[in-house]
Amino acid sequence: MRIQKLAHLFIILSLFVLVLILAQNLLIPIVLAVFIWFIIREIKQLLKKIGFVKRKVPSWLLNIAATIGLFAIIGLVVTLVSSNINVLAQKAPLYETNLNKMLALADTTFGVDLNAQLQKYMGDVNVSKIISMLVNFISSLFGNIFIILIYILFLLIEESGFPRKMKAFYKDKEQFNKSNEILQKIDKSIGQYLFLKTLVSIITAALSFGVLMIIGVNGASFWAFLIFLLNYIPNIGSLIASIFPAVFALLQFGEFGPAIWVLVIIIAIQIVVGNFLEPKIMGNSLNLSPLVVLISLSVWGAIWGIVGMALSVPITVIMLILLSEFPTTRPIAVLLSEKGLLNK
Repeated sequence: MRIQKLAHLFIILSLFVLVLILAQNLLIPIVLAVFIWFIIREIKQLLKKIGFVKRKVPSWLLNIAATIGLFAIIGLVVTLVSSNINVLAQKAPLYETNLNKMLALADTTFGVDLNAQLQKYMGDVNVSKIISMLVNFISSLFGNIFIILIYILFLLIEESGFPRKMKAFYKDKEQFNKSNEILQKIDKSIGQYLFLKTLVSIITAALSFGVLMIIGVNGASFWAFLIFLLNYIPNIGSLIASIFPAVFALLQFGEFGPAIWVLVIIIAIQIVVGNFLEPKIMGNSLNLSPLVVLISLSVWGAIWGIVGMALSVPITVIMLILLSEFPTTRPIAVLLSEKGLLNK
């Protein structure tokens, strides 16, 4: 009987993963919209702590202000990133020349034919192609931005009527209270995590932008935006975010000095923010095992790519909260938790 249950569970999980993969073009914009909605809710809660806003400003007006602000920020980001991408594309021939110069220097100085090694493992190294890949990555994010904003808008509209629908759905008051408690836990955990993670990512990106501007790296806004996005990916995101601008600084200047400065300073920013500032801001409220974070990063990365990696932590937190509420799945929640203790 136990084997039969395990077989059923495996089939259900397999079908669930298959649906996630096949329907990712439909599901990813919806999930992103929900998580951005969580951030907007946190901002609204902060604004409501201001006495004047709480007394005088109605909720619907806050929703309108949040939506307009979101559109304005996204419009500004799209403009800055687009202009920076054009600069990088125009400078591609210079990057190609400097790359060949650096490869020749390595060959004459150290007797290492890096060009042959790169061709062996990566094929022909084409800077224009690399820039094109980065552009395609950013374009794929912005490609769904309109539909994501539409989803956010309707979530904000539906927000006020959701409690009434919940009460109408549950005839039993006890069941309603239980479901409402679970939703409040998810709202609190995910909302705080996403808002504070966004705040930390903005600080990291802003400091990195300042460094890149001082050193004179082309496309500073683009690299800062990339650092902002990759900072959502636990463990490896900050490392990748440090490498990209350093490599392009090497290609731009054709010497190691500026690239080393970029790499060292941005890594230092990541270390200070990640190890000192972020724990103070975020605390340890997620209650997730570091091993579980790493595994969820791999699993969701395999299912939804970079977006899945960025959302792996909040998705796993939601799973932890849901699993902890049912006696049969509570042991799984204990395994997912950091110290085996579940928040009550």
